[in-house]
Amino acid sequence: MGKLTIFDFISLNGFYKGPGDDISWNMHAKEETLFSEDRMKNGNSLLFGRVTYEMMAGYWQQEDVIINDPIIAKGMNSAEKFVISKTLDKADWPGTTLLKGDLVEEVKKLKQRDKDITVLGSGSVITQLADAGLIDLYQVMIFPVLLPAGTPVFSNIANNIRLKCVSSKTFKSGTVVLDYEPI
Repeated sequence: MGKLTIFDFISLNGFYKGPGDDISWNMHAKEETLFSEDRMKNGNSLLFGRVTYEMMAGYWQQEDVIINDPIIAKGMNSAEKFVISKTLDKADWPGTTLLKGDLVEEVKKLKQRDKDITVLGSGSVITQLADAGLIDLYQVMIFPVLLPAGTPVFSNIANNIRLKCVSSKTFKSGTVVLDYEPI
């Protein structure tokens, strides 16, 4: 069975988007960029909610991004991708399959393929997957910034979910990556 990992950038006070959906605060220094490049080498399928999918598809296909961030752009653009949406009619980012069914059932089917899956961003999606007990690894990159307001990563979570820290990494910038598994 495939392993489902969520990977999110958050502020120290727990927001993955600031006011007006701003994400410019998650500035990557060289170490964070190298970490992200290394993650792209694992060959995981990617899963997005519609909002994150539209943002990622619009960003990673830009010519200047492909030139300035070639390793991550190549990984993002060549990865097998899935977008869960009841409102999209098509998914134009090459390598993307549109999933229109029930989120939990669709992810259960994807996990049966024995290929690991990473969910990037997608707050409402990861909240539902956490409540359904489908997340195998919670990976959070915490940036040393406090935002005045924003969108929390797990908004309206229905259940207590106990986690154990299985690894951590601190970058020179003060950014920290924490990996948690459900207990």
